Amino acid sequence: MNRRDLFRTTFAAGAATALSATRVQGANDRIRFGLIGSGGRGREDWTTFLKQPEVDPVAVCDVYGPFREKGIALTEGRARGLKDFRRLLDRNDIDALIVATPDHWHALITIAACEAGKDVYCEKPLSLAVAEGRQMVQAARKHNRVVQTGSQQRSGAHYAQAVKLIQDGGIGQVHRISAGFQRNIYPGLKPTEMAAGISPEFDYDMWLGPAPKRPFDPFRCIYNFRWFWDYSGGQMTNWGAHHLDIARWIAGMEAPTEVAGFGGRYALTDGGETPDVQQVTYRFGKVVVTWTASEVAEGKPFTLDVFGTKGMLTLLRGGFQVFPEVKAKQPLMEPLQVKGADLNVQHARNFLDCLKTRQKPSADVEEGHRTATMCHLGNISTRLGRSLNWDAAKEQVIGDSEANQMLARPYRSPWRLT
Repeated sequence: MNRRDLFRTTFAAGAATALSATRVQGANDRIRFGLIGSGGRGREDWTTFLKQPEVDPVAVCDVYGPFREKGIALTEGRARGLKDFRRLLDRNDIDALIVATPDHWHALITIAACEAGKDVYCEKPLSLAVAEGRQMVQAARKHNRVVQTGSQQRSGAHYAQAVKLIQDGGIGQVHRISAGFQRNIYPGLKPTEMAAGISPEFDYDMWLGPAPKRPFDPFRCIYNFRWFWDYSGGQMTNWGAHHLDIARWIAGMEAPTEVAGFGGRYALTDGGETPDVQQVTYRFGKVVVTWTASEVAEGKPFTLDVFGTKGMLTLLRGGFQVFPEVKAKQPLMEPLQVKGADLNVQHARNFLDCLKTRQKPSADVEEGHRTATMCHLGNISTRLGRSLNWDAAKEQVIGDSEANQMLARPYRSPWRLT
């Protein structure tokens, strides 16, 4: 059973009624939405979109009943609840989807949605593996779909202002960017749902979907899926997908040429697999980008520091600040401080506006794929314990067959992408 078999009824039902450039003419046109994945982040996205005047909620899908009901409640009962996302794709009264499932579902659902003629807002990281991301880009282009990655910093006005300032030489020559996320959760996290055992309202087999079959463990589900390679990539694909996206934007390149990662699960004892300490270095031409993550010591929680010959710029969601370099007791530039705004709203508005214009959104699927690839390469290098040389044009690691095998993930039958 391949993807075409699984979704053979979807395209016929959806293509004829999907949101199109001819249908979406003005700001007052209603856009009919569905939500797939009504967990914590999914409901945050849902809440943001529901506040926009043109959004009409139609359906909420989740394999866990309590989450599904919470998503429906946010619509004051206007949306219908569904457990199987395929039933949502079959509907001809849905124009666009929010995909906020665990990462291992992103590619399969997004590609199927594109085939069904629906536009997609897919949470970051875009993919679980590099090969998936490329197929997502191809599906979006083939079916002329607007696909926005949930990297909301891309739509932030102050982020765009900071990037322009840097690229225009405002802080001098830039050859070093440092990004990171630090917190202390030692000795580890605990299950957030079903700690006493599996709930009859949870379809565990459907939650696993294309992931390998494992005995039920409440710690592997809901929020903590992020710490298991079957479903995600740890803080690298969680916060790294945000900060490294901006670092890559600043560097002005599609991909790094070299990657070297170090780290592991050294201190946490909660059963997770992804690193609790990780340091990855990327080469972008004459710019060196570093990513630092720690789950066992906080220090400065969020960092995105850009070092120029005239000044250092620190860029976070609350705004950015420039600290001038000083020579002979004279600053080389003027200090600057700019405040940020609501990134979630700005990103949702960008997606909605692009549904009407059919323009590429700020975090277009191609950009999401490139940043996810950067994250996946960092994890592959860390897991293999060696540096990688990357051929961006071929999307292959040069001279490393073992690393190249890790660019794709096997799917559990009957789920397939091809």
